[in-house]
Parts: sequence; structure tokens; C-alpha cells
Amino acid sequence: MTYNPPVEDTWNNLAACLDLRSIPTAPTDGQGSSPTGPPHIFEGSNQHLPHRRLFGGQLLGQFVRTANAVNPNKAVKSLHASFLREGTSDTPVHYLADSLHDGRSFGALTVTATQGRRPIATCAVSLHAAESGPSFQPLHLATTPPGPEHRVRFELLPWDTRSVTDLDAPDHGSTDYDLWMRMPVLNEGPAAALLAYSTDLNVIGTALRPFDGIDQRGNGTAFTSATTSHTIWFHRPFVTDDWLLLRHYGATVAHGRCFGRGDVFTADGTLVASFAQEALLRFHVDAVPTS
Repeated sequence: MTYNPPVEDTWNNLAACLDLRSIPTAPTDGQGSSPTGPPHIFEGSNQHLPHRRLFGGQLLGQFVRTANAVNPNKAVKSLHASFLREGTSDTPVHYLADSLHDGRSFGALTVTATQGRRPIATCAVSLHAAESGPSFQPLHLATTPPGPEHRVRFELLPWDTRSVTDLDAPDHGSTDYDLWMRMPVLNEGPAAALLAYSTDLNVIGTALRPFDGIDQRGNGTAFTSATTSHTIWFHRPFVTDDWLLLRHYGATVAHGRCFGRGDVFTADGTLVASFAQEALLRFHVDAVPTS
């Protein structure tokens, strides 16, 4: 049976996950502390999903929110996350954040996500205070989001999502996938967290498009996949209640791994973020695909 929770329930659950709780830490004698002081510890709840595994996007969103809490005067400029082992949904995640640098313009911190004192992911985060300057990007023509007849449903994205392409239909001539989405109204910190969360969902599915008889629904039967590292760069502020285009590019599949990247545009063609992901993609012996 397909798991299709009410959108409102999924949204409330996700919003709660992005509301981290600060855990007080005991004063230290300076040993083991970061250059800017003792580490910060936060606790995050998990999404209510039908399987026990954590969605990597949840960790990405909580990494962003950890950085927002540690350094509220700067915006996240980029983050690079490495996923070390599978997390489970029945245990809260703790985030240990070490601030490495906090200058007038830039900041940097490392965050380790743990469950039961075992690290499950690490993240390097760069931050930047807003400043003025010239702006340029190569021309990207404004486009119109597809109409409501092109709505698609992703159980992990509890907002309006649309695409004219069936992600699960093989296409030997393309490893691209365009997904439009429009999220609820949020301020800049949670908006960046939600976008980071969203970029983890369809990179592997895009990389599978050249193969006959294989799509992302085959995880666990035809193949085994899991994100191993994910990077996202935030170029400009954006609002969540207007359309965003997530343009995915499946770059390569080789040696039991896949790599893909993507860009995020507003409807007027402004580039607001970019992302890249490497993942485990190990095909089962009886389901080796053909392209």
C-alpha cells in the first residue's frame, strides 16, 4: 500500500523537525572547545515516516537550522554534508556545533549529527553577512510553471509540486528533471532549511532515467541507494510563497555510485541556489539495468 499521509500532517511534522531545542552545556576549562567558545548542542525530532530510516533531507534542513541558531546574524552561504551511517526515526538526533570562525563578513562551523553518541552525519557550514555589490548571471529566460493538471505528489514534499515529466519513465536521451514547487510563507532561515531538505529527494531518481525497467521505486528490490554526500550553495535570498524551479542533472553512474547536480531558479530566471550530490547506487545481480 502506498503511504499517502495528509499534506497538512506532513507539513506540521516537518515544521516541528525544524524547530530545534537547545541543550545547555556545562562550562569547560577551555580544553576541547572551538576557537570561539564551547560547542553548542541542539536536539531535533524526526519525521513520522512508515519506515525506520531517516530521510537525509531532514538532516540537511536541521543542519541549516543549527547554523541559524549558532550564528543568527549571518545567512548560510554553503554547506557540505557527509552521511556516515543510517539513522533511525525512533531516536532524536543531537547536533554538536563547533564555531570555527565568526568574523565581520564570514563565519564557519562544523556540525556533527549523532544518535546514541554514534555520529551519523557531519557537515561543514559557511556563513556570510549580507553586503551590497554588482550582480550578474548568464541569461536564463523566465518560464511559466506548469498548470494544475501537472501536479505531482511526493509524500515528503507537503506543498504544491508540478512537473511535465514523469520521473519514473525512462528517457535514454535525457538525464534531466525539472520540478516546480511553491512552499508556505517562511522567513529566510527556515526557507533555506526547506530548500536544502527538498534538494535531497530526486537526484538519484534523475540519474536512473536512462535505464529501462528501473526507477526510484526500486530501492531495496532492484537496487540499494543512499546519499553519501550532499552540497548546497545559496546565492541569493528567495521567498517560499512564489514558484521555484529545481532543475536536476543526472551526471554519471559508475562503480556502484551516482552523481548529480542541480540549480534552483525563481520564475523570472534568477539563480538562487545550486546543489550537488553523490550517492551509493548498487544494482542487485538479478536486476542489472540496460541503457
